Amino acid sequence: MHHKSFRSTVILHKGLSPEIWCFTKCQMWTMKTGVGLYTALVLCLLMGTVFLQRPRPKKPPKPPKPSKRPSFKPAPPPKEPEPQEPTDFPPPVIGPPSMFPDCPRECFCPPSFPNALYCENRNLRTVPVIPSRVQYLYLQNNYISEVTAEPFNNATELRWVNMANNRIKKVDKQVFEKVAGLLFLYMERNQLKEVPDDLPAGLEQLRLSHNQISKIPSGAFGKMEHLALLDLHHNKLSDSDMGKNTFKDLKNLVQLNLAHNILKKMPANIPNGIAQLFLDRNNIDNIPKDYFQGFSNLAFVRLNYNQLSDKGVPKAVFNVSTLLDLHLAHNQLTSVPLFNPQLEHLHLNHNSIESINGTQLCPFSLSSESLTDEALMPRLRYLRLDGNHLSPPVPLDVIMCFRHLKSIVV
Repeated sequence: MHHKSFRSTVILHKGLSPEIWCFTKCQMWTMKTGVGLYTALVLCLLMGTVFLQRPRPKKPPKPPKPSKRPSFKPAPPPKEPEPQEPTDFPPPVIGPPSMFPDCPRECFCPPSFPNALYCENRNLRTVPVIPSRVQYLYLQNNYISEVTAEPFNNATELRWVNMANNRIKKVDKQVFEKVAGLLFLYMERNQLKEVPDDLPAGLEQLRLSHNQISKIPSGAFGKMEHLALLDLHHNKLSDSDMGKNTFKDLKNLVQLNLAHNILKKMPANIPNGIAQLFLDRNNIDNIPKDYFQGFSNLAFVRLNYNQLSDKGVPKAVFNVSTLLDLHLAHNQLTSVPLFNPQLEHLHLNHNSIESINGTQLCPFSLSSESLTDEALMPRLRYLRLDGNHLSPPVPLDVIMCFRHLKSIVV
């Protein structure tokens, strides 16, 4: 009976340590039963030994540290196929509604200028339909690759068209049949490989620079009597690409620009009324003796960056009374060619000139009375000789002859 009560008390006081519990219980049991002190002490020692021998629960071991996972990069997603045109271009820019019902949404029709249609910088791939009222059409800086006839069906009033800086490779022949009254056509910085056919006969300016033109069809300029400016610079024209009569019928031509092509000869049959002839950056090495004879208005000639030497430049070829500005820089000349007293600007820089003789260049004797007459005195004002084999000072006879000189660069 006592053991049963003793066990239940142990369970109830299992929160105490065995030593304290045994001592307390022994003391209580001795007081209740009247057992001797010695007997009680022995009993308590036995009970404490039993409790001390009971295994205590072990603390659970610490969980092992997680091992580092091997680092790996996720596989890149599969590449999508590159988009094809026209999706690789930005989308066309659509503007607000216009007061003109016929105004294309991708263009701007200014109320104060109803004859103009502004479609530049709009990311266009095609030419929009042109209203019949439009005279000035601006289509530059887009992505147009082909010019078809349909958008121009009603554009009979067009006078000015700017399609510069596109990707135009082809122009339908029927386009210019619709715009017979066109006066100005700008198509520079495109991808044309030949001059378009059937250009309007009334054109006054035609700009085709910075293309890939290597062919001028026979008769391309045959009916263009009013053309004043023809710009073909920075193309791929060679001597064989231009026939003898390519420019012959351009009776009112004022400026012809054939710079930055691959010509080796001076172009044939240039209209004698021309005023400006630009032939820089070609491979021209020879000028025929009488090439400039008969030119009545020739004022500016530019032949910089060619292959001209003394052998290929006849002595008096530039003695043209109307010539005002002559550019012969970056060639292979070793002497100064003769020129007319009316010349005002002469560029001879970066040649191989070693000396300059004012007595030979002067159109009059240094003792002549003509050098004191303002009307007869040579008109040269600017002379550039830097980049040659010369060193200052400038010879005195040059100063004495060309008394209008304002600047000499040596």
